[in-house]
Amino acid sequence: MFDLIKTINCSFEAVVGRKDIERYETKHKGKEEYFYADLLSHLLKNKLSKQEKLVMHISERGKSTKNHNLELAFLKAKQRFAKINGNREMKTTIVFNVNYPTNDPLLNLADYFCWTIQRVFERGEIRYYNFIKEQIKLVIDLYDTKSYKDWKNYYDNNKNPLTAENKISPLKH
Repeated sequence: MFDLIKTINCSFEAVVGRKDIERYETKHKGKEEYFYADLLSHLLKNKLSKQEKLVMHISERGKSTKNHNLELAFLKAKQRFAKINGNREMKTTIVFNVNYPTNDPLLNLADYFCWTIQRVFERGEIRYYNFIKEQIKLVIDLYDTKSYKDWKNYYDNNKNPLTAENKISPLKH
């Protein structure tokens, strides 16, 4: 599958949300769909002035990908865009196409990209990441508050690539 990914003209961006029970219970009200909407809004916020129409192909995931939740993500993205950009024009409309990976095989690519990034953060394993990193344009480690200064929690494949040091130690219970 990774050889196939290398032959496809595509790019991938991800937002990583660290598992923090307190944040999940307070900020996301203990609901997976709010967590999903929050992370998705961070992916969308910087794309709201780049083109007129953005079509997002979303893999169906229960309540998280219901239309009202995707609209919530879009609303949050617009609010974040306005906070960052002030009066700058938001000219992008977003269309969400939700489908099952069995009906749209290209959605499986996203699973491989996510799995690759997960391996970096959970195991410090970078061999898969290094193989396809030219196609991974951005990874935002959203809750890495230690790296917020100078946008060090934003990883791209040129200036600030992921490394084995991005491994997050398991939570202590």
